[in-house]
Amino acid sequence: MPLFDLARCALVGMVHVPALPGSPRWAGDMSVVLASAARDAEALLEGGCDALIVENMHDLPYLRGAVPPETVAAMTLATAEVTALGAPTGVQVLAGANREALAVALATGASFVRAEAFAYAHVADEGWLDASAGELLRARRALGAEVAFWADVKKKHAAHAVTADLSLADMARGSAFCGADVLIVTGAETGRAAHPGDVDAAREAELPVAVGSGIDEANAAAFAARADALIVGSWLKEDGDWRRPVDPSRVRRLVRAMQGA
Repeated sequence: MPLFDLARCALVGMVHVPALPGSPRWAGDMSVVLASAARDAEALLEGGCDALIVENMHDLPYLRGAVPPETVAAMTLATAEVTALGAPTGVQVLAGANREALAVALATGASFVRAEAFAYAHVADEGWLDASAGELLRARRALGAEVAFWADVKKKHAAHAVTADLSLADMARGSAFCGADVLIVTGAETGRAAHPGDVDAAREAELPVAVGSGIDEANAAAFAARADALIVGSWLKEDGDWRRPVDPSRVRRLVRAMQGA
């Protein structure tokens, strides 16, 4: 992907769209959702992000493995606001609604999907999530979609006892075997940093590796030296709170910190 043609680690900013229709926190006005998505995307790019991911993080608590049509429709509208800005854009539909995310990406011209449970099943907050690589790669081929799959490996907010006999390196190689294009390594939860050794272990799969949680001004240079991309949400928001709007000054600070890699 062009994102990884950069001669440095890429910065991928999260666009956390407000709660969507049908979710418990839905406020009843799509114009507010679309304006928020556009505003945060513009702020992330202004601050120096190389790419963006649109995510329905405010739809707590999440459904398991699929979402209703109203969520897909709203995510499509919000993602179109972001892709119109011209930067490489990804889609994540929580929780594990990877097939729906592929549809949104195809309709909006997004570049990639962040896929939970791409390979190997696990237990997440929402319950059991099955692996989805087989369905996703067949759908991509049938649709003729030029959309990459960024696969989480031992993702955050999940228990992995069922795969405890596999190391992170084993699971990274397994995800590559199943057709992932990029691997994502995280800490245990949102805001918790990944272990540097896990990033190194994922590299054994010989795919680009992104770090997907816990990046801040203090650790950005160290992780940028190890990874191909850093996916950042919380720290780029006002006061580092994922529920608040993007703060362009914090984006610029993180870009400067990464330059020390």
